[in-house]
Amino acid sequence: MESIYAALLLHKAGGKINETNVEKVLTAAGAKVDKDQIVKLIAGLKSTDIEDIIKSASAASVVAAPAEGAVKKKEEKKKKEEEPEEEEPTGIGSLF
Repeated sequence: MESIYAALLLHKAGGKINETNVEKVLTAAGAKVDKDQIVKLIAGLKSTDIEDIIKSASAASVVAAPAEGAVKKKEEKKKKEEEPEEEEPTGIGSLF
């Protein structure tokens, strides 16, 4: 996963995305360098446009965001229904 982040950073900075540069970024960040993973990443990126990947990921997150909000609202409503209301203390307990 770190190699993907390194490639995205290089892309954003306008650098050339190749094995050497990805390895340099990972080393500078103190991350573990997995050369096999880097080779696979670079091979995969050669046949694709990284901008298209970023746009499709952004579109997917926009679609997923409203659905997540609806699930959270349902969970909060359910949680409120499950919580019993605290009873007011009576007798001597109400003094404290």
